Amino acid sequence: MKVKGIISEEKITLPELREILMKVESERIEAEKEMSYELRKSIEHANQLSKTSAEKSRLLVTELLKLEKMKPDIAFRIANTMPRTRDELRAVYAKEKFTMSGEDLDIIIELVKTHF
Repeated sequence: MKVKGIISEEKITLPELREILMKVESERIEAEKEMSYELRKSIEHANQLSKTSAEKSRLLVTELLKLEKMKPDIAFRIANTMPRTRDELRAVYAKEKFTMSGEDLDIIIELVKTHF
């Protein structure tokens, strides 16, 4: 399948992607159409790495964006990986030019735990 152009673009979390792919999969099964290798691998990847529901992940992103030093890209990365420790969270912030204090990291970890 060749893509001719992008109609729209929106950031979504991995659990939201999993829901979309599940719908596509069920439509393909009902229509008795064959799924491509890429689609099957995408579904498998999303199923293995999604750690929460789509609603909880979107809610987590909105709550993370209310924090002071939070960028949208980082909020989506946190919602996708759901870090549970300071070290895992520091890995998310590794490319940033600033460091987070221990208190800020703990606040983020608590938000993640409430949406797990």
